[in-house]
Amino acid sequence: MKKLFTLVALLAMVLGASAQTQWEEVYSIDYTTYQGFPFYVMGYVPEFDGGYMTDHGASYRYAEVKDDAEETSDVIVTTQSGAKYYRWTEGGGWHQYFIADNITTVIDETYKVVAKVKASEAVTFNVNMGWGWGEGQSMGASVSIPQSDEFVEVEWEYSGIGGSSCNLVAQPGGATATIDWQSLKVYHKMKANQRPKEWIEAITSNADAESAWPAWSLEETDGVNINWRGDRTGEICAWALTMGRNFQPSVINDDSDRARPFPADIVADETKEGNHVFVVDAAQVAPVSDDDAASVAWANQFWIQSNQGWKSGTQIKLHFRYRADHACTVGTQIHKQHPSDYLHWEGIGTLNFTESWTEFDKTITFSDAQAGGWSVAFNLNSDEANGRTANKFYFDDFSWQYLKLDEGFFVSGINATTTTSYDNLDNAIQFVEEDGNLVATVGEKGNNATYVDQIMVSTVRGDDAAFKGATLKPNGKIKNDPEEWLDYAPSTNAKLDLPGLGVWKVYIDTKYNAMAFQMLEGKEYEEAEPVAIVTNATNVVVKGQERDWKPAKDDGTPQDGEEGIGTGQPWDNQFFLIANRVVKAGEATVVKFKYKASVAGATSGTQCQGEPGAYIHWAAIGSITFGEDWQDFEKDFTIPAECDGSEGKQFKSIAFNLAEIKAACNYEFKDFQWYLSDPNLAEGMTYENLIDAEGTKFFYVKEGAGTNPYEFGTDPSGINSVINDAKNASAVTYNIAGQRVSKDYKGLVIKEGKKYVVK
Repeated sequence: MKKLFTLVALLAMVLGASAQTQWEEVYSIDYTTYQGFPFYVMGYVPEFDGGYMTDHGASYRYAEVKDDAEETSDVIVTTQSGAKYYRWTEGGGWHQYFIADNITTVIDETYKVVAKVKASEAVTFNVNMGWGWGEGQSMGASVSIPQSDEFVEVEWEYSGIGGSSCNLVAQPGGATATIDWQSLKVYHKMKANQRPKEWIEAITSNADAESAWPAWSLEETDGVNINWRGDRTGEICAWALTMGRNFQPSVINDDSDRARPFPADIVADETKEGNHVFVVDAAQVAPVSDDDAASVAWANQFWIQSNQGWKSGTQIKLHFRYRADHACTVGTQIHKQHPSDYLHWEGIGTLNFTESWTEFDKTITFSDAQAGGWSVAFNLNSDEANGRTANKFYFDDFSWQYLKLDEGFFVSGINATTTTSYDNLDNAIQFVEEDGNLVATVGEKGNNATYVDQIMVSTVRGDDAAFKGATLKPNGKIKNDPEEWLDYAPSTNAKLDLPGLGVWKVYIDTKYNAMAFQMLEGKEYEEAEPVAIVTNATNVVVKGQERDWKPAKDDGTPQDGEEGIGTGQPWDNQFFLIANRVVKAGEATVVKFKYKASVAGATSGTQCQGEPGAYIHWAAIGSITFGEDWQDFEKDFTIPAECDGSEGKQFKSIAFNLAEIKAACNYEFKDFQWYLSDPNLAEGMTYENLIDAEGTKFFYVKEGAGTNPYEFGTDPSGINSVINDAKNASAVTYNIAGQRVSKDYKGLVIKEGKKYVVK
């Protein structure tokens, strides 16, 4: 490793910065090794009928087979876990599905996906990389697959990831092309000259099941082992829970007697003479109603227990071996110090147990939601098809390693006007004690190249993911005043904007959890004076056209006389609320307006966009439901990390999708406010209004599929009114649906009124 590191450094010196880009593989899946779809099903089930994963397109739809249902299809699709689905040959409409899950990622960094894939016809669609299911917890990429009879490699990238464990969801939508997936890999863009990592083992006793448990851990009180509730749980690295064993009378907050955890049994390994393993003899689970199905998953459990709780951003390396008496899948969770004390649903992924030993090796990064977790819990009855009969589960050779980090307070800074990248977090400056406080100076006096106007403050150093996961964020507007202290709290990836470019001294008072800031050299930015919040009273009316709601034929044309999903899209009608400047990720704003519609019950989702039609991300200020009378909307809206202000992600507008219902409908909006929020200002005041009190340039509308956005109140004659402005025409590109796209978009585009194919 030392030789490789030296070679990379020498190449960087000779070839320059472009030679420093290194890609590290962090995830790989070979679909040809599976017999069925291996992920959670979201209504559509890719099939495995040709040795690879096949998406048969929107011409089909799927429904789960129930025990008492009559077969209504000639094709039965089976997932990897054994769940069965019917396939209908009628049009299925819009569709999506997982292509990867549990990808270990580093917050705010860049990833490349390389897939081997082919398609029956050229197709372009969105693939979301997500780290959660809430607003702002995923980002999209446009992926184009050419028509090919052979597998080809297709690449795409994501920058500014906001989570530590991600999935990939392909969204071919209404495309009817057949797409075959052979394999997929994900790569992390590494920094040059990265600090070497040192890993420390957290399980230091009996990780291989070759020692007996200590006597104290096996003691019972009234026939029940209650050591799982003590403060020495970290000394036992393997716990178990089985139905009917270690039964404890009801305790506080429990309404019934139930089984409790106990140190896992240690037995001789039937497959290797002289070896011992941990075993869980999982009792059979009785049939239950659908409402109780979730709780049955953890009726029998197993835990790998570490010796402490872990902070957000901590990287963990796990290794173990596992098998079972009969094949099944097992889900995992993160638990707190006491086994069965649930913390978070996302653990280390779903494991496929077979009768043969399987090696598990994975590096995970604890997220905010997992912070404080001590153990990985295995829900041994997760598999409804195969996991609810009596079974024995075996585990061996545990290793739970954590990344060695510097503890304390650390700060790193950048000039945010010239870069968005923190490339030197490994060498972040450590705070030192001075006059009863902790202080650190960022930047070098007399050296303008070291001046900063943005910093990150963290409680750990030595790994980028850990640093970003343990940052601190003050509450309020930062000022150049060492006597003005702001309370701070833990926050993930908190980037603190300073009111000037220069050399900054940062003060921390750990007793009161407060920060202060002082510029030692440089130039302060002109501080905006508070102004009154303005209201733009423009009454915007969007004459939403009826959405195509009929199912499509195989050739994509509508059928007659049938209701269905159709070829229309929720964004066929749209309204755009546009800021008067690019708004940066992390800026806290407030959005207010009144709204109503001619059809009660009409709904609208919202998206983050750049200029109208330049889609960035699916989640913005949430969804609204219209009534026929005016309603008030108010939302505290912090611009999500996906809209980071980099090229192609210049967030400026909120798009409302106004074709979520079939019917034609008039949507109305008025009395708009959009302004920067600051809790320290008086009511009715802001540092900046993002729209003016008058004018219509803040409101664009789109009325009907295939039309283009235009400024409300102007001539809606078509594409010329939007893109053929002489000073902008050469720079603006639209896709075939009339949506504005970035210059990197691949596929059929319209530019200067002409069609082009961009490869």
